[in-house]
Amino acid sequence: MARRAGEDVTETELAMLQVLWDRGEATRRQVADVLYPGGGEAHYATVQKLLERLENKGFVRKDRRDGLLIFAASVDREAFIARRLQGLAEALCGGSAASLAMNLVRSQPLSAAEIDELNAVLRERRKGRSGGSK
Repeated sequence: MARRAGEDVTETELAMLQVLWDRGEATRRQVADVLYPGGGEAHYATVQKLLERLENKGFVRKDRRDGLLIFAASVDREAFIARRLQGLAEALCGGSAASLAMNLVRSQPLSAAEIDELNAVLRERRKGRSGGSK
């Protein structure tokens, strides 16, 4: 089922997506074991219900293999992050991604490696602009 416009995920559903992005795919039991180590049947039932909800929203797909349901994220992590950040930029910064980025950078210390990576991204973006593309 395709994701409906404006539909998003809860924090718990996001935690499940993180497990699926990290693992590639997982059974319900594997997701439950990561999110609720030592949890019982109630946690397993919660994971089952939330995975069904994520599937209905179009964020997760399932496949049956060897009698087990295997779940995988049907949305790319980077695309999901980009969409969420653009929503934050619209809500908090008048749609300005630059303002959002600058506030994030100012809000916490960055390592030298992170600063180098950020500079590389900015140089790449600048080079793309001077070449006539966006």
